[in-house]
Amino acid sequence: MPAQPPAARRRRDPERRIAEITEATLRVLAERGIEGLTHRAVADEAGVPLGATTYHFAAKDDLIQAALVLAYERYAAMLREWVAQRPGLSVNQLVVLLTDAMMGAFGPNRAYEVVELELYLAALRRPALRPVADQYTEATLNALLSYVDPLTARAAVAAMNGLTLRGLAAGEPPTRTEVEEILRRVLTPNPALPAPPASCG
Repeated sequence: MPAQPPAARRRRDPERRIAEITEATLRVLAERGIEGLTHRAVADEAGVPLGATTYHFAAKDDLIQAALVLAYERYAAMLREWVAQRPGLSVNQLVVLLTDAMMGAFGPNRAYEVVELELYLAALRRPALRPVADQYTEATLNALLSYVDPLTARAAVAAMNGLTLRGLAAGEPPTRTEVEEILRRVLTPNPALPAPPASCG
């Protein structure tokens, strides 16, 4: 029996087609942003008929949600691996490594970070996206809990979110020195303050 052409195989493998469309959505978002995201642009990028994107993702918001879930899953997996490879960091080591990551977000990884931030901010006007947006915050928090107490971890997440937004949206990103100084201030225990509670539920 002759081999089936790729298009026929994809039609019989809906999960693969959904994955291809979702990957294409991320690429379109990286190039055009949410305002430039259309079913036609995704179909062209994925190399599938327009009907395939509208069949699996009826609305633009469905495409956005699928892309956000995929971006989150990759982010969470990256964080888990990052923590597993770096057990027992001191505060100073954590500050330096987090600063490295943030400066990469303003430099070579900027396009990827912009897509993630744009998807995250899409939850402002799309309530259905908020549970996934919350998972982003929880993933970062859980990673930091390997090194600091819950209250410090929450303060660090807030600081990093603010620095990331500023660094990507402003004309000039913060300098490495500025990022490192802010993170060190947030992550270094202050002996003048009472010890944080064991849980910040």
